Amino acid sequence: MKALPVEPSLAPVAIGSRIRAARQSQRLTIEHVADATGLTKGFLSRVERDLTSPSVASLVTLCQVLSISIGELFAVPETHLTRRGEGPRISLGGEGIVERLLTARSERRLQILGATIAPHGRGESELYAVDCDVDVLHIISGELTLIMTQESYELKAGDTLSFPGREPHSWENRSAEPVEALFILVPAASGSG
Repeated sequence: MKALPVEPSLAPVAIGSRIRAARQSQRLTIEHVADATGLTKGFLSRVERDLTSPSVASLVTLCQVLSISIGELFAVPETHLTRRGEGPRISLGGEGIVERLLTARSERRLQILGATIAPHGRGESELYAVDCDVDVLHIISGELTLIMTQESYELKAGDTLSFPGREPHSWENRSAEPVEALFILVPAASGSG
């Protein structure tokens, strides 16, 4: 059986910024890492700037000192892109609102919902709560009233309001203009918004 010749990629693997981030997250100086690894400060600086590549032995030592695996340096970051108007539609109730999930369905750390609220659109008539610790409402354009048990907030473009997600609330667009808003839920709500 003949092996298929595969040309190696000539693109450099940039691991320096990940090494620097690992060092900085542990609040270590280059000098401290140099002392712990036996590598020079100048060499470590060049590695962090991707100006030189460490040997496998140096890389193993460096990863041990930084308490990271070699695999972490080469892992492809998990990303999720949602283009404008393309997120899956969700319905959390209310009238005159189109809501789209902007984060990955599998994301559990937070959830971002993009909302377009028609003139005179409104949330549920009864106040409702969301199963998350923090609900952040950011107004991109237009004006929106957020109604809570004790208070109402008149929000304009650029305003951001943070409140406990489990606090009963609703919303209303009292104007003749549409509203574009983001609801950021931390952690991701389990089935509401």
